[in-house]
Amino acid sequence: MSSNNNKIINTLPKTLKPAAKFVRHQEQASGLSTSRFIQDATTCLIPKVVFSRSLADLTENTFLETSEEALIYFVPTILGERVARKVFSKGLSSDLKKEVATTGVELLEGVNKANNKKVIPVKAAIALAATAIPLTEFSLNYIKNLMTLKVFNKSDFKNIASLEHAQEDKKHQEKVEKSAKKHIKIAAGIYAGCLGLAGLLVARGKNSKVLQNISEFIVAPGTKLFKKSPKAKNFFNKYTCMDFNSQNGKLCLSKGQLTTCVLVGGAGYFGASADRGKENLKETATRFPLVALYVITGSELVERGFRKLLYKFGKCKDLIGKDLSVPKFDELESLARKLASQKKTAVENEYKSLVKQKVMISGLPYVFSIGVMGFFVAGMTNYFTKKRYENSQKQKNLC
Repeated sequence: MSSNNNKIINTLPKTLKPAAKFVRHQEQASGLSTSRFIQDATTCLIPKVVFSRSLADLTENTFLETSEEALIYFVPTILGERVARKVFSKGLSSDLKKEVATTGVELLEGVNKANNKKVIPVKAAIALAATAIPLTEFSLNYIKNLMTLKVFNKSDFKNIASLEHAQEDKKHQEKVEKSAKKHIKIAAGIYAGCLGLAGLLVARGKNSKVLQNISEFIVAPGTKLFKKSPKAKNFFNKYTCMDFNSQNGKLCLSKGQLTTCVLVGGAGYFGASADRGKENLKETATRFPLVALYVITGSELVERGFRKLLYKFGKCKDLIGKDLSVPKFDELESLARKLASQKKTAVENEYKSLVKQKVMISGLPYVFSIGVMGFFVAGMTNYFTKKRYENSQKQKNLC
């Protein structure tokens, strides 16, 4: 934050200042990865801590939430920008190295396509290197199973969730361990194949039509497959593209990579859950669709829907545009000065009003996240798991 922004934010009331700083932190990208990691991890983790059913359950949730958030906030920058980009773009000139930060969609749909044959295979290779993110997400669930087995000597979900306290079946434990190790090896093998293809694209991509087509499909699947259908093109480019997004000339996680991470990770969730018993599988089937939908699209839908309601009822009219766009927090000072000049009022008063509106607009998605997607989903899934188990026991007793 600039010194001018520091000065004006310090004019806010003590009750408003922490919320203002929090909202501003929420808008930051790579520079505040640690802050975002802590905020989002605790948002997901605190409800699960509250509803934890055993020490093993608490340990599993802590491990999964912290490691999954780390994958999102730290690995893309480290793996994509600092490692893969440097390794795979070594053969490019300094000018072409800069183009690596341009998205594949922009390169394929741009006017100047002269350098695409050289740049796009490199971008595809970087995207393939980033498959480590969804494959690690997939593996985490099996690693969790191994951890619980080794630390707590438990593989039966009924014991982990404190539905019962029965003697562990050694054969079942061996089955869970064997399955976990097998799937982790499969994920490692797939990643080795991705790295092999990445190396081939970099070495031969610019001279091979087949490899060019593969590269273009990886970084812009919608543009490659649906040239005559704008809606389908935009949808597939947004949700299935493996290419990185670009922010200030640096690579950052894209919506397509996030979607892939959720879906591939989901396969790991269901597989690892099924290994530990039908109760675990049913609980995952109850929770995962809600969480996955929210992670991929829900947060945007909630925020946009709230903005639409506010705009419709004439609220926050100084901030919400006709297209429902909202200025960034750091733009509020200049907007406050403009409004103060027009209304002949004090800049501090206009700034205070804008900050209140900004906090209201940005606060609901966060409250919804921790309240509904955090506490409600955690409590609801635990409740239904317990009820399903009790009903199954009643059925057994009747028989």
